Amino acid sequence: MRVAGQLTSGSLQSYPNALALEYAFNPVIPSYWTNLPHHRRTPFALSPDGKSAFLAYLDQSGRGVHIQQVDTKTFTATGTAVTVAGGKEAGGLVAHNDGFALLTNEAMPSGTSNPPPGNTPVPVLYRFKDGKQSWKTWLGGPDVHPREGLSMAPDLNGDLAYSEKSGLYGAYFVITNYAGSAKGHFGDSIQYVTNEGKIQTIRGASSSWGCSHNTGIAIAAADTPPYASACAEDHTGIWLNTKTQSMNGQKISNEHVINGATNSAMGGTSGSYSLLSRFPTTPRYIFTWISRGAVQLTANAWLTGQTTAKQRWPNRHVAIALLSSKETLAGPQATSKVGSASGDDQVNWLTTGSNDHSNAHVAAFDANSALVSWEEMENPSCKDDAMDCSGNFVGTSWQLVDGSGKKVGGVVSAKNVTVSGDVVLMPDGRLCWPYVDMAWSLKGDGARMRSAAKKMSFGCMKKS
Repeated sequence: MRVAGQLTSGSLQSYPNALALEYAFNPVIPSYWTNLPHHRRTPFALSPDGKSAFLAYLDQSGRGVHIQQVDTKTFTATGTAVTVAGGKEAGGLVAHNDGFALLTNEAMPSGTSNPPPGNTPVPVLYRFKDGKQSWKTWLGGPDVHPREGLSMAPDLNGDLAYSEKSGLYGAYFVITNYAGSAKGHFGDSIQYVTNEGKIQTIRGASSSWGCSHNTGIAIAAADTPPYASACAEDHTGIWLNTKTQSMNGQKISNEHVINGATNSAMGGTSGSYSLLSRFPTTPRYIFTWISRGAVQLTANAWLTGQTTAKQRWPNRHVAIALLSSKETLAGPQATSKVGSASGDDQVNWLTTGSNDHSNAHVAAFDANSALVSWEEMENPSCKDDAMDCSGNFVGTSWQLVDGSGKKVGGVVSAKNVTVSGDVVLMPDGRLCWPYVDMAWSLKGDGARMRSAAKKMSFGCMKKS
């Protein structure tokens, strides 16, 4: 598959501190269990006509999501920010020609009948037109799939997709049930919402409970539902679950996992974005994740017919998989054969060596090429089973791949540019994303790394 252009040292362009924020923002969020630092996601989206871009970010107070329109060429502010006052997380953003839609989570109003306990937030989708709220739709709580169980979202860690052809939003997010048979357990949910703000329950597409302890979510729009989706669950590994919306379907990879931890394979805390991307004008997609590899498969004690794996390496590497359609892997699935010495023969690895890799993302340039990015650390300490590593940050890397998953040219790296928000194809053909201009670290206590960022930076990559 021929690809026009490749990456060179001049391909990476940066716009440090281009966007002045009206409100302070804390760019660091501690990872689950380990407290190691992760980037706090700042969703970024471009309108279909290419004239409007929007950036969402959580207020430093932890309450209130701000959405700022951004100039598509200079990345400076256009107008004033819109604030969703109750929002607890900037969980997904779709730009429209007349505004935007935001996925967030917030506590339900006082007086709500049978709300979650303790004002625990619930997933909610907002639609704004010309700066004013058009509608607001709860995606959990007392009135959403009550027969299957009532859900809340103390940690949303989800994403939002929209298809102009179907006229539907697809929201995929982590939930905890507070009523029903799964009360007290973590899973995930996929909900579809119409242009008018009505939840549309679609058989074979909607889901009230899917992957157990989902620690990684990917969703990408398709012409019709179900949208392309993948999940990282804590029993066997990673699934392309477009058709099933659950922890089955086509197995992308075997992973060594433990209860509640999957190696931050799909970004982990605040990382569920730009993991699954459609090649424009085609039915094909590309997916990326982080993996320790898989060996010595044994029978899974919880899932009949499935396997448990040991890790191949203590450090993590970057992998990609190609999809021939939204529901079908282009290559072989991961094996589920008990007794297999190797459980990762099907994986297309982009990295090797002893360094650790994290924060992988992907976006398609065009029908035949895509850009994969990741962060790298040297001398990693990987003492926490199936979790993040700690070490010296050596930089962010970008690799161009073609539509068959082959590398095109070499890696471009930089230490002063990171990726902390959605990677978006801009009108001029570049891929661009937001980040905060700061001395990034992959060690220490993320809960103590408090800072008040008042400016946002942007990076862009172009093919030569």
